[in-house]
Amino acid sequence: QVQLVESGGGLVQAGDSLRLACAASGLTFSSYAMGWFRQAPGKEREFVGAITLSTATTYYADSVKGRFTISRDNAKNTVYLQMNSLKPEDTAVYYCAARVVLATRYAYWGQGTQVTVSS
Repeated sequence: QVQLVESGGGLVQAGDSLRLACAASGLTFSSYAMGWFRQAPGKEREFVGAITLSTATTYYADSVKGRFTISRDNAKNTVYLQMNSLKPEDTAVYYCAARVVLATRYAYWGQGTQVTVSS
């Protein structure tokens, strides 16, 4: 049974930093590209960023580029989202997801963790 469990969310002030973690189990973690998504109240879920099997390849939404960094530790089956210079518009539930490299869709999703940024 595949499980993705996010942690690290919370309430912070604008300009602060947070690091989210997503621990994976039940899959061969090193064979999956990992993505981060978020969904704000009343809005559709949006892509935040992703990291491929090679940690040298990351992708980010324009809205977070330069502020957020994705990394992964295959030995710990964990992917991270370092969020710096947080803005109130970053407030959302953040989800991690796993995708087989050649697939177009993410097959597995976590339950999400709330990030709230106050102004």
